[in-house]
Amino acid sequence: MSRYDRIFVVVIDSLGVGAMPDSERFGDVGVNTLGHISESVEEFRIPNLQKLGLANLTPLKQVPALDRPEGRHAILRERSNAKDTMTGHWEMMGLETTIPFQTFTDTGFPPDLIAELEKRTGRKIIGNKSASGTEILDELAEEEIATGHMIVYTSADSVLQICGNEETFGLDELYRCCEIARELTLRDEWKVGRVIARPYVGKKKGEFERTSNRHDYALKPFSRTALDALRDAGLDVISIGKIRDIFDGEGITQAHKSKSSVHGMEQTIETAKADFRGLCFVNLVDFDAKWGHRRNPQGYAEELERFDEKLGVLLETLRGNDLLIITADHGTDPTYTGTDHTREKVPFLAWSPSMTGSGRLPEQDTFAVIGATVCDNFGVAMPENTIGSSLLEQLG
Repeated sequence: MSRYDRIFVVVIDSLGVGAMPDSERFGDVGVNTLGHISESVEEFRIPNLQKLGLANLTPLKQVPALDRPEGRHAILRERSNAKDTMTGHWEMMGLETTIPFQTFTDTGFPPDLIAELEKRTGRKIIGNKSASGTEILDELAEEEIATGHMIVYTSADSVLQICGNEETFGLDELYRCCEIARELTLRDEWKVGRVIARPYVGKKKGEFERTSNRHDYALKPFSRTALDALRDAGLDVISIGKIRDIFDGEGITQAHKSKSSVHGMEQTIETAKADFRGLCFVNLVDFDAKWGHRRNPQGYAEELERFDEKLGVLLETLRGNDLLIITADHGTDPTYTGTDHTREKVPFLAWSPSMTGSGRLPEQDTFAVIGATVCDNFGVAMPENTIGSSLLEQLG
């Protein structure tokens, strides 16, 4: 018998809570996504996250730590040698990444790759540099619409991104080009973690807006994860947001794309009202994509407040035999220099209507305690070559 029939793991993408011991090796000094957001804004109300113990993990100017927060709370350190989305999520489900994915932030993609991509797609490439999604559209979208050229760009992540106007370039053509790019970037010398289709609408500068038809073409995990073990045991593994893309569909039984982080929480609430047995794994990307990378602490704080409101609804919806875990995959301190992720510890908040224990757990040395805890709950063995020890008995 499992203790919980359903477990919800919600990833607030990029909500770090302080620098890792080795953060300076990644160029990150004194970073703290959540703490610096609090320091940067006048008002900050997150009563439900406060209730679960988030303010007990790092000092917040407007949100006092509680003497007796509900549920369990802890800090998790990343064991993988990276600070990106894929390695963070893969580690949660048991995989340690020792060699980080390649980035092309400083140089753009090699001429040989660009030439091959132009040849295979039949389109001239413009851009080929690191830029934010809004900046690259303002700079080059009018040219793309007028000429049919293809905007290729990267970021601080291990990604190759292709923009396409939904009316003039077309979604099918955008996806075709991305599939070719994914095939090419499987080569070791060009390997990136994800190829991302970035569709947009609009006709002139100032009007361009990216749409929810984004699609990520990720690498498959290099080994079986907790998701595979759960699925193979006959359990439901429901993904919300970009979880399906991060794992390239491996171990997923049902997938839902989200239009926004608020929409992702609404989908999670609806899933909580339905009947299933297993894991609901949620990624809420707007925190990272809209606010962290764009270095906007005010927007990030307001997004957290919107999340907190939906969290209150989810807490009321959960059943007695449900477990909720809230965490993050890395940091993206919106007050730090540049636009990159930041190497940070992440929160672990666990709550159930039936939980009798509360208080702080010891700091953990890997995100993989999450996957190990989920598998332990359902009596499923973690796959070989995975890491992480279960916290199930410590939850109380």
